[in-house]
Amino acid sequence: MDYRSYAQFLPARYVEDLAPPISTWWPWRGTRVHISRAPVPEADVRVMVIHGGGGYSGALWPVATATAGSDVDVLAPDLPLYGDTVVAQPSRVRYEDWVALLTDLVNAERAADPRPLILFGASMGGMLAYEVAARTGQVAAVVATCLLDVTDPAARAAATRYPFLGRPAPAVLRALDPVLGRLRVPIRWLADMAAMSTDPALSQLCGLDPRGGGAGVPLGFVSSWMNFRHLAPEEFTAAPVTLVAPAADTWTPPELSIRFLQRISAPTTLVMLDNCGHYPIEEPGLDRLREAMLTVCGQVAAQAG
Repeated sequence: MDYRSYAQFLPARYVEDLAPPISTWWPWRGTRVHISRAPVPEADVRVMVIHGGGGYSGALWPVATATAGSDVDVLAPDLPLYGDTVVAQPSRVRYEDWVALLTDLVNAERAADPRPLILFGASMGGMLAYEVAARTGQVAAVVATCLLDVTDPAARAAATRYPFLGRPAPAVLRALDPVLGRLRVPIRWLADMAAMSTDPALSQLCGLDPRGGGAGVPLGFVSSWMNFRHLAPEEFTAAPVTLVAPAADTWTPPELSIRFLQRISAPTTLVMLDNCGHYPIEEPGLDRLREAMLTVCGQVAAQAG
């Protein structure tokens, strides 16, 4: 399975000129990080695509590149446990590793290329983009489909496959971590991957893809995510944040993300993607996502110029 497996679910006009990703590799703390790229040397801005649990660069590539457009330089890393990134000890990967890797990658990319960098986070990737922007101070804008703050009990309930387990999850997972932290299970056992899309076939693809939702994730990683404390939104001033919220998302309802967005101190924008599920492929929401991305890219380019 690769990006073409996911591209088939998008409207045809979005994939006619879809640029295939170029695979590159970046060494990080003993990990061989795979990064998909669509380099556009003459582009004014760059977009880094950040996936969440059960995702990887190939799964997001069609939506990300189709909505960013051909005039934007795009890169998408595979975080450890997913995609083609090679990690020595998968059972030891924790959420803090994802945050640290992305922080170092943003700093490295900014040191190598002075063009403004936008972070586009999907699902869990939204909060990763938010956190990394705060930590680096090197991000021109954040675009996120979801801002799921797991300190919110309602958000935890939405994130887990069985909502009644979401509320006590942080404490339960902390207790289990010393004994079962390295045990790896498919993310679909813990999260409702059937709610990934309004199209059951796409949800099934996401849940069974061996490089995505079919890959094993250590319980210690889930524990570290559930117990992680992101920067308080009232303290976030690093970059403008645009929430592109799928309006028909039954997995992580948009009101949860909107509630967090409204607390952010930096400038914020809300764009509702009408008719879109968690994985936004439906029209007219997909058109709104493209408009929002082009607007953010244009604003960042104008400010840089």
